[in-house]
Amino acid sequence: MDIITGDRRTYQRSASGITVLAHLLGLTALVLMLIWLLHYREGLDLDSENPARVFNVHPFLMYFGFIFFAAEAMMAYKTVAAAHTVKKFVHMFFNLASLVLGIVGIHAAFKYHDKLNLEDMTSLHSWIGMAALCLFILQAKYTRARALPWHINGGRALLYMAICAAETGLMQKSTFLQLNSGRESHLVNILGVVILLFGITVDISVALARYI
Repeated sequence: MDIITGDRRTYQRSASGITVLAHLLGLTALVLMLIWLLHYREGLDLDSENPARVFNVHPFLMYFGFIFFAAEAMMAYKTVAAAHTVKKFVHMFFNLASLVLGIVGIHAAFKYHDKLNLEDMTSLHSWIGMAALCLFILQAKYTRARALPWHINGGRALLYMAICAAETGLMQKSTFLQLNSGRESHLVNILGVVILLFGITVDISVALARYI
């Protein structure tokens, strides 16, 4: 029995370590995103007359708003040691923030296209991103207890869809800006890797939480 208890404690420490790593990777990606947009890309302003600054709101909110908050909502519900009602409230708050900021982020992309007379929804990135947001809204109906497995696994799938949209978006922007080499190119590549690792560690953290 002591061996089993010791193994369980070791497992709990490992699982908690992955959760901490997920939080750190999420914050690291946020810092890298801000360095890219503020230092290399003229800043961000949804009401600016500069189309580039309007566009920059899109990647920022789609990561910080949509991906980061959605991931934090998942971890808050599955890994935080708190009363069920508290975890549920935090989970709902983060999901609501994710949805609202995600909608504003997509609005920024459409506004940028309007300023430059570009067509909307023509890339794989835009298709995946819009599908992720729409499914995120539809998934809310699967919050009842009898449909909880669908809600949990659907949330994990949507997180990967959102990350896939982020990766294709970064690649599309790098191609558009012709960032073949240099510091900015390396920064964007590192940002993409960190976002991917963030999603993986969040998924592992949520998956392991059921065994603790």
